[in-house]
Amino acid sequence: MTSQGINEPLVAVAMSGGLDSSVTAWKLAREGRPVVGLSMLLWDHSGTEAHGRCCGALDLGDAKRVAGQAGIPHYTLRMDREFRDKVVDPFVDDYLAGRTPSPCVRCNTWIKFDLLLERARRLGATRVATGHYARILQGPDGPELHTAADETKDQSYYLFELTAEQLAASLFPLGELTKAQVREIAREAGLVVAEKGESMEVCFVSGGVREFVEAEAAARHLEAVSPEPAVLVDSRGEELGTGQPYYRYTVGQRRGLGLAAPSPLYVLQIEPERNRVVVGGEAELMAPGLRGERLHWIGPDPAGEVEATVKIRSRHPGVPALIRPQGEGRVEIDFAEPQRGVTPGQAAVFYQGTRVVGGCWIVGRL
Repeated sequence: MTSQGINEPLVAVAMSGGLDSSVTAWKLAREGRPVVGLSMLLWDHSGTEAHGRCCGALDLGDAKRVAGQAGIPHYTLRMDREFRDKVVDPFVDDYLAGRTPSPCVRCNTWIKFDLLLERARRLGATRVATGHYARILQGPDGPELHTAADETKDQSYYLFELTAEQLAASLFPLGELTKAQVREIAREAGLVVAEKGESMEVCFVSGGVREFVEAEAAARHLEAVSPEPAVLVDSRGEELGTGQPYYRYTVGQRRGLGLAAPSPLYVLQIEPERNRVVVGGEAELMAPGLRGERLHWIGPDPAGEVEATVKIRSRHPGVPALIRPQGEGRVEIDFAEPQRGVTPGQAAVFYQGTRVVGGCWIVGRL
């Protein structure tokens, strides 16, 4: 390690035990930065002997070993209660409300760049570095969030709820690198995770999502959960049959409907209060726009309507759109062209060029 960073402020690296966060820690340490590795015990997977879970015991062990290779101190923070309150319980609640949640966004918003940053500051660190593929660039109004240089690995979608203040306290050292370059750094350094594969997106679900939701709902004694089969209806309300409980469906789903029809049917809408699932043809999935809530802008709120490219899923190519704030966090978005599968519970993220300017949570279609 060089001595150039002796007088530099301490950086805390969020180390999950995966390839990306491990290379982040190694890279900063090689640059001479004062670094401490922090791992979060978020969910008890003590009974699951498998890698690929950012909160599992085996992965936390990998994080500790990489910290040793990098010559930096390492601590594991128990944050399972906060993770349940901010991520897991809302995940279950969303499914039971007929929505399709995005737990990775909530984890970034409430855990990695809020609670972890707070814990890091208690240790004397001024910034948190993560292995996210995104970039932070300085703009006229302060730090801006931009897409990664490697578009195939870009994770800026999952970071749209960060504030300018959080961005100022964050580092994304991999933002200019490709995944291949990151793996090569790990190989050259001889890191124990050099050949490790990708982690699973929903780290706390070891089996099926629907089974997890049912088990959690039962453990919490949620009376709103109905095991009764949902009534399947068309867009005119005509009954077509019955199926699984409503929370086992997601908007856009085609397989598993169990209905005979001359052309494929898709889930159009989920109505928990009526225990109904509305289905229809592919053309009925197309929406001219969406309604959103919890509108968030990175930096100052714009005055009036905003033109931007909107992504309604992490791998959605994006569509030019007009964003019309309605007050109290509500927003309506008009697409330049109708889009397929506007899904309640997912995030709609706003881009201007490579910059993420904000986003919202989808309530429904216009």
